Amino acid sequence: MNAKPATRIDLLLVAGMVTDGARVLDVGCGDGELLRLLSETKRVDARGMEISQKGVNDCVAKGLSVVQGDADVDLADYPTGGFDYVILSQTLQATRNPKYVLEQMLRIGKRAIVSFPNFGHWRIRWQIAARGRMPVTSNLTYAWYETPNIHFCSIRDFIALAELVEARIVDSMALDKEGAQMRYEAPWFVWNLLGEQAMFLLERKRG
Repeated sequence: MNAKPATRIDLLLVAGMVTDGARVLDVGCGDGELLRLLSETKRVDARGMEISQKGVNDCVAKGLSVVQGDADVDLADYPTGGFDYVILSQTLQATRNPKYVLEQMLRIGKRAIVSFPNFGHWRIRWQIAARGRMPVTSNLTYAWYETPNIHFCSIRDFIALAELVEARIVDSMALDKEGAQMRYEAPWFVWNLLGEQAMFLLERKRG
């Protein structure tokens, strides 16, 4: 019998930001691994949106409640405050309008959780500076001509975007190459240079 694959560390950390029994919308939920994890460990009311038909089929086959939809268009159909958390895991950089998507997430959910690969990492900078070519790294596995990533966001870029949409950072973390969490008290420029990926828990600022 095949062993069950290990859950990605970033998904475990995202799940750790969600309270038990919450209403959750996972945008760009892929094959439903995070939704399954949340349902099993946090007993959440879990819903998902996925743009690919294959992803929707995979989720439905697991008994998950998922609809086909495009975050750049279909989030507008969801009611304000309809969820406790809206999650966008490793998908922000693939959206056409990240600012709009983040604004919609903060409208729909009381809190938003966003994780993304850090394009400001030193290894990416080095490959561009030294080799003059777009990088292929452990967390950016596509060549430039086939990548779904269309907005190259660094950690500092995202912090600036959060401020622009009037979001408050409730919690945040950066992960190194091995998936270990970097020191929380490290300044942003260290995260931006050494973190391969990051995740943020946000909420709308109150007037």
